[in-house]
Amino acid sequence: ALTYALDASLIDLSLAIFPWGVWQHTAAAVKLHTLLSLRGPVPAWAAVSEAGVPDVRMLDQVPLQSGAFYVMDRGYLDFTRLARLHAGGVFFVVRSKCHVRLRVRVSRAVDKRTGLRCDQTVRLTSSWSRRAFPAPLRRVRVRDAASGRSLVLLSNHFGLPALTVAELYRRRWQVELFFKWIKQHLRLRAFLGRSENAVRLQVWSAICAYLLVAIAKKELGLPQTLHQILQVISVSVFEPVPLTELFNTPATTTPTEQLLLIP
Repeated sequence: ALTYALDASLIDLSLAIFPWGVWQHTAAAVKLHTLLSLRGPVPAWAAVSEAGVPDVRMLDQVPLQSGAFYVMDRGYLDFTRLARLHAGGVFFVVRSKCHVRLRVRVSRAVDKRTGLRCDQTVRLTSSWSRRAFPAPLRRVRVRDAASGRSLVLLSNHFGLPALTVAELYRRRWQVELFFKWIKQHLRLRAFLGRSENAVRLQVWSAICAYLLVAIAKKELGLPQTLHQILQVISVSVFEPVPLTELFNTPATTTPTEQLLLIP
């Protein structure tokens, strides 16, 4: 099944230069929301908003695909919105919060050597959450080996092994790596213009650049990393050279069919 990770990241701005982006009185920023396909990993959807927009609100805009998995951090724990996903045949794995009240209906045995601590069928018990999401949920608790913390995950899928549910959440970190990559390599720390429109255009340009490099890597079977490909293209961008020649890969198409840096 298709699996997506949904998350958001702030892109910091200078308050003195970008006063329109004021956030929390003493800072400025815009927020990049991204739905990352974990198959690629490449963005399947993105949006740029004001910094103060709650992450969970983007669940109202994200394109939903029946049968797909959406993996999210606890900032997206909203049972009304999750109920809409559930009704649409969408599966989710979301990190729970400590204040969520529930009652255990069924407990299944787990192998604690794998880091799993419990695999349960539960129902929400507080009046507001029970009305919002009356269906049963799956609760998986796993110990994160890296941090030593215990993570509690909620899902509406009961067929996967509990360890697979935990692995889906672990793979969510690919979207964090995506944010880090584009900020570091695609000039999202210095902006060419000062207006809100200029900042948004530069963010969208960075996303487009990432997608083009990822497409080139996949279509041409390039062994280089995305960063290495980007470096080569950046110093050769004004040379009308087919990418197959630029990266010394065997040509499998005619010259007119090859991808060119410049048409």
